Amino acid sequence: MTGFVSIVGAGPGDPELLTVKGARRLAEADLVLYDALVSGEALRLATRAHCFFVGKRAGLPSIRQEAIHRILIAAARVGKRVVRLKAGDPFVFGRGGEEALALACADVPYEIVPGVSSAIAAPALAGIPVTHRGFASGFAVLSGHDAAAWGPMVDAIPPESMTLVVLMGLGARATIAERLLQRGWPRATPAAVLLAASTPGAATWVGTLSELGSASLPDAGRAPGTLVVGRVASLATAIGSSVRSGLGATATITAARASGA
Repeated sequence: MTGFVSIVGAGPGDPELLTVKGARRLAEADLVLYDALVSGEALRLATRAHCFFVGKRAGLPSIRQEAIHRILIAAARVGKRVVRLKAGDPFVFGRGGEEALALACADVPYEIVPGVSSAIAAPALAGIPVTHRGFASGFAVLSGHDAAAWGPMVDAIPPESMTLVVLMGLGARATIAERLLQRGWPRATPAAVLLAASTPGAATWVGTLSELGSASLPDAGRAPGTLVVGRVASLATAIGSSVRSGLGATATITAARASGA
């Protein structure tokens, strides 16, 4: 008896940004394995499922990835309908590809249900289009978790040639900013830090690349954050001040305001 696994992207945090298909899979599930940044509101859609936390946060104990693979395979093999619920999109720095490969190798049927990635949603909700005519015709998404991963990409991108979006980079923002400056990016390049996107605690810091490393951020140690570097970040003030959602306006902190100037 073989069940089925749905690897589902939960979006950036607001449960209303979960796809219709993702919500339906949660309602049908017998078992949900969910990540650290998945909201409780999203989990409440899984009305008949057992829900287990298998998330990872930097510096904290967590379940090994191989153990998650074993749980998915074992549950499907006894006929369970399983949802692997991942923040954002499962294939954007979410190890969804590793889990899909493990299921494929075990001959377990599965599907991918894409989610709204915070790499695009967080800037959009703050009023920052990652591409904008005359500002940027492309963007690169980097993981700030490990300099060995983002360093070569930063070195290969010509200064100001595109928008840089960095996920999981709050702790490394000073190092990233310094590396960009060394590569020739102007000190006055607009930059933004987007915290807790799509949640009631959302906040946006706006300043310049030279100020990014020393930016004073609210709850920076707890809230998930996204960095944006490039001319488009300057639009956060013009567009973001007028953006409204069901959660209300996002608080915007400028570098000058943060320093008391």
